[in-house]
Amino acid sequence: MRAFLRADGRKGIRNVVLVAYLVECAHHVARSIVSQSGSGDVQLIGFPGCYPNEYSLKMMIQLCTHPNVSSVILLSLGCEGFNRERLSAAISESGREVETIVIQDNGGTLSSIEVGLSHSRNMLARNLQIPTVSMDLDELVVGTICGGSDGTSGISANPAVGSCFDKLIENNATCIFEETGELIGCEYIMSDRAITPELGEEIMASVEKAENYYRIMGYGSFAPGNAEGGLTTQEEKSMGAYAKSGSSKIHGLIKPGDIPKQGGLYLMDVVPDGNPMFGFPNIVDNAEIVELIASGSHVILFTTGRGSVVGSAISPVIKICANPETYQKLSADMDIDAGKIIQGTASVDYVGNEIFQLVEKVASGLPTKSEALGHQEFVLTYKKFDSIGPACPPFR
Repeated sequence: MRAFLRADGRKGIRNVVLVAYLVECAHHVARSIVSQSGSGDVQLIGFPGCYPNEYSLKMMIQLCTHPNVSSVILLSLGCEGFNRERLSAAISESGREVETIVIQDNGGTLSSIEVGLSHSRNMLARNLQIPTVSMDLDELVVGTICGGSDGTSGISANPAVGSCFDKLIENNATCIFEETGELIGCEYIMSDRAITPELGEEIMASVEKAENYYRIMGYGSFAPGNAEGGLTTQEEKSMGAYAKSGSSKIHGLIKPGDIPKQGGLYLMDVVPDGNPMFGFPNIVDNAEIVELIASGSHVILFTTGRGSVVGSAISPVIKICANPETYQKLSADMDIDAGKIIQGTASVDYVGNEIFQLVEKVASGLPTKSEALGHQEFVLTYKKFDSIGPACPPFR
């Protein structure tokens, strides 16, 4: 694999110029810069809120210094609560180029778009000078999530991703799975897979926290479409989601934006700490994708039974379809047909190897279906987390 070498020593598989709005009032200007740039390498992210929030600041710092990102244009209205100076300083310290446009000081919409387009043209030109280097599997970070799950997800696509994860971890890659709210009932088997007893206790606590959080909210992570697709209970959905983790030992527990320091399998605790403050943990699949990217994921494996067309900014999304009927309807959006397992024409390990080979190709520059179609969905909302406990980092 070939990668772009950053000044901080990290390696990226894409060369993205980010345009990031720091409050919803700056969204239109930022989006106009991206759409008028005429390049798929100029991508849009942002945080809509006006009140400050440490989680969102941490996420924006990790996203703007992600290895797939070369440079950043920040769009500020000028009066919002977001700490743009701290974000800008963090990007600059990572060695990436950063420019800040304050709309209130820059003459408004049209002049700010003009300045932003000038910056993006210059950044794209400098992208051509960034050196490429070889990249091994043990430098790759891969995240996984499921969305639009149905009765086939836990039989075909999810275990195939688990097989791929096992192979990646054999090669010392870093793999991240999450959705603690959809792993309720699986905490004991996950605890048994933890590399230390202390980590096992932390995993148990993270799932118990998720169960309590959803109980207070009065609505679990179970959509009407899941039932229409044949899933009967939260526990059945959890068992299917759990299959994505494969069979390797669990080496650590992280929270969104925490970056694993070494290879292995990690569980991401996505449910906020404390009493519910800002609503449901993740309002949509894309919010979870963003959290996996903020923790360094170069590539996302997205499994679906009912069907989904989403992609993301920054990191390519590989969609693996569990249901053969869905694949037939949405094949232009799907990268892998895991429905072959349901039809009996391929094994779980065969499809797992297909996913593994596609990960290597995508990491070498092959666009995914969502990239080719221009998908760059992005959602970031408010959350609150405490620091991760001392038992959570990996011990190998």
